[in-house]
Amino acid sequence: MIFIYLVIPLDELLSSLLLIEITPFHIYYEKIIVTAFFTIFSAAALAQNVGLSFSYFLPRNGYFSTPISPFSLRGVGVDLNRFLAIETGGSLYRMSGMNVIGLPFESKDPLLGPNFTVFVPVELVIQFKGKQTEFDIKGGGFFFYGFDQKLDYGNIDRAIRGYEGWDVANSDLTFKNNPGFGYHFGAELTIYVTKQVGISLECNYLVGSAKFPLSGSYSGGTISGSNQTIVADFPDSKVDFTGLEFSIGLIFLGR
Repeated sequence: MIFIYLVIPLDELLSSLLLIEITPFHIYYEKIIVTAFFTIFSAAALAQNVGLSFSYFLPRNGYFSTPISPFSLRGVGVDLNRFLAIETGGSLYRMSGMNVIGLPFESKDPLLGPNFTVFVPVELVIQFKGKQTEFDIKGGGFFFYGFDQKLDYGNIDRAIRGYEGWDVANSDLTFKNNPGFGYHFGAELTIYVTKQVGISLECNYLVGSAKFPLSGSYSGGTISGSNQTIVADFPDSKVDFTGLEFSIGLIFLGR
């Protein structure tokens, strides 16, 4: 028997799947993605329960975000006893827009995005099992990392105009990206159509952030006045990862 192996460099694979240009600066991103999903799939191989889901995230002061199929594996868990379990998983989101907090000005519109975000939760689950249904209460922590980040200069300039009382504003900012962490809690309802396959509906409330210091400058002024340039240095700014996550998926029971 002859085996033929096709080897595709990781940067080419990610470029094809995510439609972004992978540069040497993205190597750090690649390591995070590979490590996260390798850990998840390794856990899935040993888990008693595995779930495939479509998860959707509605961030506070952001735009509705969707999963990138098939990169959403949730409900990977092991029962500790009849009532308690530990679960993990992972999703790759296409974030349409996220807000940035910790700035001297506030915005009800997202200041960051679009981007791609890896999301990995770990949670303790309290299970209430029936014959064909199961209701779970869960809570825990999560890790996330956004890459291919882009600032939304339209919304940033609009927020600066309101903050400074200007008619015109133009900003030129740079950022330093960092991983983020947070906590979440929620509930899940599963209806089993067979002894080993169920349909799940889940809702979680997420509270998290990632350091995202901004620096640079912005210029502007009023129509009747003179323009000025101000040096911007916002070391305490953070990506706001707060919002509701909705999931619908399939649960597969193992041994």
